[in-house]
Amino acid sequence: MSVFPAFAHLVEQLADLIQPLFGATAAAAAIVLFTALVRLLVHPLSRAAARGQKARTALQPKITELRTRHKDDPRKFQQALLDLHAEEKVSPVSGCLPGLLQLPAFFLLYHLFSNATVGGERNGLLAHQLFAAPLGGRWADALAGGGAFGAAGLVYVGLFAVVAVVASFNYLRVKRTMDTAGAVPEQMAGAAAIGKAAPFLSFFTLVTVAVVPLAAALYVVTSTTWSAVERAVLYR
Repeated sequence: MSVFPAFAHLVEQLADLIQPLFGATAAAAAIVLFTALVRLLVHPLSRAAARGQKARTALQPKITELRTRHKDDPRKFQQALLDLHAEEKVSPVSGCLPGLLQLPAFFLLYHLFSNATVGGERNGLLAHQLFAAPLGGRWADALAGGGAFGAAGLVYVGLFAVVAVVASFNYLRVKRTMDTAGAVPEQMAGAAAIGKAAPFLSFFTLVTVAVVPLAAALYVVTSTTWSAVERAVLYR
């Protein structure tokens, strides 16, 4: 059994298992449950990333001292900063791994709910809905079918509202983190560029939710909400 039929079978089995509790929305609930399982699997890495962030914060007095010592020689400062991170076993980009490891699960859902057939057979998961919105549909379909405040459109209104709240919370948290972050070496210019954009990245989730199948949007909304709560606990 190839990966996509196997994954479809897993989602169907989860939906059947929780159907007595969630009725017609069991498949949507199964996706939320699947997302939670993925997040639990990567949670140890998230904890490690949090420890790394705290370690980088603790290095700020030493970084300030290095910046003062090498204020007339940026190259020496950059090398000293790299040496400091290596000595303390702290990576400036260690927080990226948990997010990267979740991408395969997202793409599995995206592919599964974007195709009418799976393994040469009809994709029965496309018949499932979250209230009035098909799990394989997109926001554009909801707009065409009944408008922004139609039965399906209201499902997206709810998702957009959750994403906006979570994105605003993440923006404030990341902005505070960036305000206390030290300089990033020139050799890590890519990480520096990402860092400058980081406070705004959560708002791009609104675009993702709007353009991907609803099932994949549920994954994104659940995962970003989990991240917000997880980070609030780990980074306090």
